[in-house]
Amino acid sequence: MAAGSGVEPLWRPSAARVASTRMEEFRRLVAVDHPEIVDSVALQRWSVTEPGEFWNRVWDFGGVIGDKGARTFDPVDGSVRRGRFFPDAVVSLAENLLAPRDGANPEAIIAHTEAGERRAVTWTELRAEVAALAAALRAEGVQQGDRVAAYMPHVTETVVAFLAANAIGATFTSTSSDFGVAGVVDRFGQTRPTVLVAADGYRYGGKSFDCVGRIAEVAAQLPALRRTVVVPVLATDPSALDVSAIPNGVTWHDYLAPHRGAPLGFTRLPGDHPAYILYSSGTTGKPKCITHRSLGVLLMHIKEQQLHSDVRAGDRFFYFTTCGWMMWNWLVSGLAQGATIVLFDGNPFQPSPSVLVDLIDRERLTLFGVSAKYIDSVLKVGLRPIDTHDLSSLRTVCSTGSPLSEEGFRWVYESLRHDVHLSSISGGTDLCGCFVGGDPTRPVYAGEIQGSGLGMAMAVYGTDGTPITTPDVKGELVCTVPFPSVPVNFWGDDEAGTKFSAAYFDRFPGVWAHGDFASWTEHGGMVIHGRSDATLNAGGVRIGTAEIYAQVEQFAEVVEAVAVGQEWDGDTRIVLFVRLADGVSLTDDLQARIRQKLKVEASPRHVPARMAAVTDVPRTRSNKISELAVADVVNGREVRNTEALANPEALEQYRNRPELSA
Repeated sequence: MAAGSGVEPLWRPSAARVASTRMEEFRRLVAVDHPEIVDSVALQRWSVTEPGEFWNRVWDFGGVIGDKGARTFDPVDGSVRRGRFFPDAVVSLAENLLAPRDGANPEAIIAHTEAGERRAVTWTELRAEVAALAAALRAEGVQQGDRVAAYMPHVTETVVAFLAANAIGATFTSTSSDFGVAGVVDRFGQTRPTVLVAADGYRYGGKSFDCVGRIAEVAAQLPALRRTVVVPVLATDPSALDVSAIPNGVTWHDYLAPHRGAPLGFTRLPGDHPAYILYSSGTTGKPKCITHRSLGVLLMHIKEQQLHSDVRAGDRFFYFTTCGWMMWNWLVSGLAQGATIVLFDGNPFQPSPSVLVDLIDRERLTLFGVSAKYIDSVLKVGLRPIDTHDLSSLRTVCSTGSPLSEEGFRWVYESLRHDVHLSSISGGTDLCGCFVGGDPTRPVYAGEIQGSGLGMAMAVYGTDGTPITTPDVKGELVCTVPFPSVPVNFWGDDEAGTKFSAAYFDRFPGVWAHGDFASWTEHGGMVIHGRSDATLNAGGVRIGTAEIYAQVEQFAEVVEAVAVGQEWDGDTRIVLFVRLADGVSLTDDLQARIRQKLKVEASPRHVPARMAAVTDVPRTRSNKISELAVADVVNGREVRNTEALANPEALEQYRNRPELSA
């Protein structure tokens, strides 16, 4: 039975609510020329049959600043990979994010920490700070297309660094402060930044973590780096921050000081110019460097935020994220809507499980964005804000990162707020946006995403490429029509884009295959069932197995390892199997050392929930470890590729392991 089948929706918007949404406002404008578009479902169908006109109207509706150029859409060969929107356009993403918008609040950013600190930055202050850093970068000799990297917590300066880099035509890239040296170098070592912006440390769970030593190690391994700018997050006296051990180190204060008062300007570049580089999870090696075009992400985020999430000027827009997750980039784009973006840095349960919910009332949030794992966690501790908080400002709750359970849906409506649009969304770093998501004009059913995004021609394919339309039948999630935020390429790929093609287009030529299991519902919604490839998705964060192996296999006791995701308690947890050297046992001490190394050198999110010892690892006939086969066994699924295995008998060791039953 499809999710929500035969039951009433958890929420149905009133006619007045529907009429007031940005989605309905947009539909009415389109319906002037297309009277057959009577609702958002018809609007979605039209948007993928006439993609050029649809995205042209998104440009106008969203008030994009720039030169459109003569062409709206060039389908090229009709493939998702090669179709281009506004190929002659000239824009600046930073200009659009910092433009004055009617109805905006005075504050552009409000930043909170787990320690209870609050910092408000006005639009005027933000523009001045961006202007100063942009001038400093120019004085440093940063050119168009150079990379500016951030190794930062979720603070205001990270946003400033992105906007300043983009304002001068540089390409921004970031990762979060809790990554170890190896994880940072695996990423920035490929993209070769000219300038690194890094925090002296961060706080999490009531503890402070000094990063100065790590920054020095990272900087020493980035040969193209000319300057490392250190932001005082832990330092109580920024002027006393010692950066002498960091190659070409300078404090944020000293770097910007000569350029205070500089005028703010923007370099408009072709719409395909790389705005930022995001990183894949590193499943089969070093993380892929996914290069995103500036106009593509701007259009996608305008559509997703204004139409699907009902964000408008003057809203207070919050998403709990880190600077290593694409939701950080998505949140920052809220500035383009004239919304005030609200940041939180730290543990979402510090000092109490209600700390994020407290922000709803304190800041009068209109959109509250979290991961499915967060909702599951507050559900388990019995949090019921509906009994203790006002919450009247809240219109939208967004959930992403992993599939949200039916219990999670019900918690939002029973324990948070009855009259709210729960927008469960799913997409990825790969497109820096959403394939499927919410619709504020339609009912919400427990356990299912409301439908395909506007402009996104989503389908579920069988293994032979045949579309599956029957509800509740699982298949591969694909997109069949071009969309603006198809990446430019993978940074460092060959001229033909071989790795890029292999990642998304080789399985079904011309069609984007995302690597998710999905099924339709009888309401036209969708259920995401998890990954169909070897990427781990633990607690809503995609983790690459190669990053785990790089650390674990440094132990002399470990011959080789295989890591998979086990579906557990409504989420996915990482399970690590290790083949040990002769005479070695998987002792508590060895497990503790493995966990500690992963925590320090990769990140806390890479630490496995369970470990088990095996004597053989299944391999393909080309001698590659078959993680997919192990994942199928661990999760009780039929193994899909036994014919490709050289040693299928090895799989028996992974069945019914007592370590995985609790």
